[in-house]
Amino acid sequence: MSRDNHPKNLKDSHLLYTELAKDTKPEIPPASEGAEHPDFQIIGQHTPRIDGHKIVTGQAPYTQDIKLRNMLHGKILRSVHPRAEIVSIDLSRAKKLAGVKAAIELGVKQVNYVGDQIAAVAAVDEQTAEKALKLIEVEYNPLPYAVTEERAKEEGSPQVHAKRKNIHKFNDQKRGDVEAGLKEAEVVMEHTYQTPVEIHHPAETHSSIAKWNGDRLTVWDSTQGVHSVRDGLAQALSIPISKVQVIKHYMGGGFGSKLFVSQHTVVAAMLAKHTQRPVKIILTRKENALCVGNRPSSLQTYRGGVKKDGTLTALSLLNYTSGGIEQGDRCAEPIWDVYKCPNVSVKEFTVYTNTGPQRPARAPGHVQGTFGFEGFLDELANQIGMDPLELRKKNYSLKNQGDTGIPYSSKGVDKCYELGAEKIAWQRRNKTPGDGSGIVRRGLGMASQIWWGGGVPGTLADVRIYPDGSVDVISGTQDIGCGTRTFMAMITAETLGLEPKDITVKIGNTDYPWAILSGGSLTVPSVAPAVRRAALNAAERLKDMASSMLKVPAEDIILTGKKLVAKSNPEKSIDFKKLARNLRRETVFHGERMGLPQGYAYNSFGAHFVEVEVDRVTGQIKVLKVVAVHESGQIMNKQTAESQLIGGITQGISTALFEHRILDEATGTLVNPNWRDYKIATAMDMPEIIPLFVDMVDPRINILGTKGLGEPPRIPIAAAIGNAVYNAIGVHPRKIPMTPGKVLQALKGKEASR
Repeated sequence: MSRDNHPKNLKDSHLLYTELAKDTKPEIPPASEGAEHPDFQIIGQHTPRIDGHKIVTGQAPYTQDIKLRNMLHGKILRSVHPRAEIVSIDLSRAKKLAGVKAAIELGVKQVNYVGDQIAAVAAVDEQTAEKALKLIEVEYNPLPYAVTEERAKEEGSPQVHAKRKNIHKFNDQKRGDVEAGLKEAEVVMEHTYQTPVEIHHPAETHSSIAKWNGDRLTVWDSTQGVHSVRDGLAQALSIPISKVQVIKHYMGGGFGSKLFVSQHTVVAAMLAKHTQRPVKIILTRKENALCVGNRPSSLQTYRGGVKKDGTLTALSLLNYTSGGIEQGDRCAEPIWDVYKCPNVSVKEFTVYTNTGPQRPARAPGHVQGTFGFEGFLDELANQIGMDPLELRKKNYSLKNQGDTGIPYSSKGVDKCYELGAEKIAWQRRNKTPGDGSGIVRRGLGMASQIWWGGGVPGTLADVRIYPDGSVDVISGTQDIGCGTRTFMAMITAETLGLEPKDITVKIGNTDYPWAILSGGSLTVPSVAPAVRRAALNAAERLKDMASSMLKVPAEDIILTGKKLVAKSNPEKSIDFKKLARNLRRETVFHGERMGLPQGYAYNSFGAHFVEVEVDRVTGQIKVLKVVAVHESGQIMNKQTAESQLIGGITQGISTALFEHRILDEATGTLVNPNWRDYKIATAMDMPEIIPLFVDMVDPRINILGTKGLGEPPRIPIAAAIGNAVYNAIGVHPRKIPMTPGKVLQALKGKEASR
């Protein structure tokens, strides 16, 4: 299987990467292949970003900052109808406007959501391009549409796709006998949990610049995957991959929305070809909300049985999820994998609507599924009078698929439980949800998390050493804001006995060695082992050279303190730069991320513990404290890893309390397309956050024993907040965002049921 055959979304990525692993030799277990000198350890330390100063002083070039000679600005005309046939398009007035260099149709015969593209223009500046869009005349034939899941599910509802029904089953799996398991249970319960459509909204909106040089295309893109964009462009434009180069310097977030090639990038290339001038397209905040993805909604109904000692006997999930005109998210992984249960049934249905297509959003499916399932477990624990943490411990598994599959390569959730409970002082929780008095109530909640994070075999990296002793580390990966440049410099420096500041990192270019896209927590477990191997190969070559010069065996030599030193006689040493002169030319050492040993499940784990305060009169929730404990193998850089946890928690709090897309059901128009109306958490909403790691080396996953960490902190936080609210007021909201109105509604329902 070609390493360039990446999946079109992250939902099936683990299947593809498992296949890739079969085609490559497995990694050797992490052992003593790092720095050999005990006083010289860089990996795992708190290391500032090597480019931090450049970023905070505005020197880091983002795609929107790039200006090319004779560059034009492109804009895209988008549909105002949720579904309509395009009868005719008249570009004549737009073409006559002074400053307009191109106006083209995009070959669309029917639009299927508000924001669907129709035509495009290129002009000397953005203002002229905007004026030109208004001069394009489009005759529509509006068609019946369904913009809500409720409408799409109705009998006789307009069909979103001609050859597919609005309700489509995409996941149907079971193990054991659920009905028999429910009969075995002493308590059976059923509840429904709901999550809305969420917009990615990165700080930097999507943007691309395209420039042709003869038949060669160069694109500067704000992307999470330079190689995936390159391949997508080649396919869309029917040109060889070898004719396309994609470059990405810095980017202001993506969260999954920038993983693959976007329509506007293809349009920029088309306009650039038409005008023979570079064309830049920057999407507006509204376009960012309409047409470059979202996190699908979910409506999850759980049914489960448990014995009074906490043993889970049966679990089932019925989920309806909408990804607009695309398939929704698979939300079943938590119920299927995390806890020991022999009888599980899952049925998941997509509900197609005439709204913008979904794209992977940080931990697709797991965020929604964890909110529902972990909330259900807390309510189930209360039914049998059991501490919800003890319920989870009771059903702890060391194998995947609910302890019925293969063993995990490593799993430290039990240690996450122990450390998190200690730091949050779990014994303070209300023994019965809602205990206490007064208007303002406090509560504690927690939730567990699982994710993939095994990395992708075949990822490549080079280390280049020059005769003057300078060192480059090179890979076609990209830094999406998580510190990729820094960990690459750290690994190279530690292996060669140098400092991170001595290493020049070159990434973000398809002319560099192939690397997987940066999504799905793939970057560190894919790129880091490749860098380590390249650096080890360089170290071996240098040891051989030093061995001849120092007259000692190569295995007696270590690299430390910018020297190569004989362990048996430290007085025998040679300066790194002096030795490099003997290379006489720049020398390149290659490294590749090898395969995953078969017979193990490779996952990242964690648990969040939360304390909240809830006002029973106003319904206001205030998150007071979060303790986040994660097990992601060996941590590369404690400083950026802690930043990852804090960033994921911040997003999760925002989702739990504020974020949801609002549509006008009559017109399909987005009501909150900007940061004024689409509420996002601010610094004023942030609690005390304590990021912690169970820093255990995975003995099987790769040469460094490291797993992915990008998605994990995003997954359990909303569920933990929901469970803390339940502990505080005695009723679970079961819907996010947990707005004051929903909290009051839940309290009202609780009073009515008494």
